[in-house]
Amino acid sequence: MIPHERSLVDKYKNRPFALIGVNSDGTHQAKGLANYRKQAEKMGVTWRSFQDEGNSPRISEDWHVQGWPTLYYIDHKGIIRHKNVRDEAEMERVLEEMIAAAEQDAK
Repeated sequence: MIPHERSLVDKYKNRPFALIGVNSDGTHQAKGLANYRKQAEKMGVTWRSFQDEGNSPRISEDWHVQGWPTLYYIDHKGIIRHKNVRDEAEMERVLEEMIAAAEQDAK
């Protein structure tokens, strides 16, 4: 998913859009965090990413995540509009719709 996510960050860079990641892959330990940072740099991950482990309660618990990855589409008002849209064309369609609404409300 990272190549497509990277393209979304580039495509919407001048519009009201943010991609945020949550990791559950050992990043609460020094070795896991170092590995994540190395892989993120290699794969061109430029967006914020938070650690799930080591927090209490865990982000995944608060959001009732049952599997990875779980995708939430949250609009500019903080409302979850979609969940787990994975098809790239459909993903871009719902993002365009949500971004247009944010831009319209900003006028």
